Amino acid sequence: MSAPRSRLGKPTQYRWLVLGAIFLTYVVAMADRSNVGTVLPYMQQEFHVSNTALGAISSFFFLGYAISQIPAGILIGRMGTRTIVSIAVLLFSVITFLMGFTTTAVMLIVLRLLLGVLEGPTPVGMTSTINRWFPTKEKGLATGVYIASTQVAPLVVPVIAVFIAEAAGWRAVFHWFAIPGAIMAIVFFLVVRSRPSDAKFVNQAEADYISDVAGAVPVVAREFGDMGIIDRIIRLKDSAPLGDARSVLKSWNVWGITLAYFFMNNVLYGMITWVPTYLRDARGFDAVGMGFVASTPFIGGIIGAVAGGAVSDRLFRGRRKPTALITALMTAIMMALVIVIPQNTPLLVTALILTGFFLNIGWSSFTSYAMNLTTGRTYPFTIAVINSGGNLGGFFAPIIVGALLDATGSYSIAFSYFVGVLVVGFVLLLSITEIRPRKEQGAITATDGPSSFASDDPHEVIA
Repeated sequence: MSAPRSRLGKPTQYRWLVLGAIFLTYVVAMADRSNVGTVLPYMQQEFHVSNTALGAISSFFFLGYAISQIPAGILIGRMGTRTIVSIAVLLFSVITFLMGFTTTAVMLIVLRLLLGVLEGPTPVGMTSTINRWFPTKEKGLATGVYIASTQVAPLVVPVIAVFIAEAAGWRAVFHWFAIPGAIMAIVFFLVVRSRPSDAKFVNQAEADYISDVAGAVPVVAREFGDMGIIDRIIRLKDSAPLGDARSVLKSWNVWGITLAYFFMNNVLYGMITWVPTYLRDARGFDAVGMGFVASTPFIGGIIGAVAGGAVSDRLFRGRRKPTALITALMTAIMMALVIVIPQNTPLLVTALILTGFFLNIGWSSFTSYAMNLTTGRTYPFTIAVINSGGNLGGFFAPIIVGALLDATGSYSIAFSYFVGVLVVGFVLLLSITEIRPRKEQGAITATDGPSSFASDDPHEVIA
């Protein structure tokens, strides 16, 4: 029983079960943050508040979310993901339940702020777990599956939330949505371990496969190679990994991707918040029709998220920047089309599906891009910085769009804001460099330099 795990035989596949737990847990997290967009019209009828106030109800989640990212990254870097994420999921489910008892818009804003603070550890925990549990050649696909979870919730939430709200009132939406979180907190704790070496269902062959230790498997399934003009556009170069927090904070690549992610989140969470109300007020849909059509961008989003990870890994051979550029440019074009499309439901649905597809085909690149910049020790802090700055976009966008609506009464003007920030995001992405993956993907060694995120795991994966 005390002998080392055998290297013989095929690797186990436990990492895919871990990915399944990540997927389901984050579906729940996204559902708890996005359900408010569907019930905003009901809240407005009861509370008689402005569009700006409605935007604030959605936005304050992201203020709490941004505040908690860096502390969560530091904590997870030191203590691992399993316990912290499980507790966070349980606590934000309690806050979701309490939202069903609110009687004023101010109470909702306060609870949304707390919801954001408590959800903060989840994205850092999910991406850090992927970084530890998947070899380099599978990180893009695994991250794409994780990003797809962000689209499943907005796809199903509008329909479910409208059904519950129509049957039992909008407060019941929060009561019912709290239940899956309590369940997934337990599931995540039972299934996921912070490191593959901690999981008894992982054999040594899989552990070596994940870490690419001692030539257990080929490090890369395909040559990274030279892609000519694409490499010149993305400014591909070799660079030493960011080995400590100071180097992370001094890196323009980190700040450039963070700012671009900020503008992308403006669009994602601006759409989640305002598309249902837009469909009701500007397009004339009833409650049920609004619920179904509001889901359509996320049909395309699921396809785009999974396809984007595979495209990044295979078509672009592990390059992350090309799909991010495609996302920014093509989403800007599709958002412009949504604004000008005439009153034609099939055309509108098609445009919304394509908007969701292009918005998400490069979304995984905003988190997996940092994996080539960092070591396994500094990635949690780096992704916390990116998430913190990026998710502030979710704070500003709903309020800005609401204020534009109050000032102009025009959804065309308000949604033009999305087109503008996507163009800015595209330019920012052009300014950062793509870092070539390092050839040796072994255990962390002294050559990685000092780090404030030290770990006692001898097989910690270099991103």
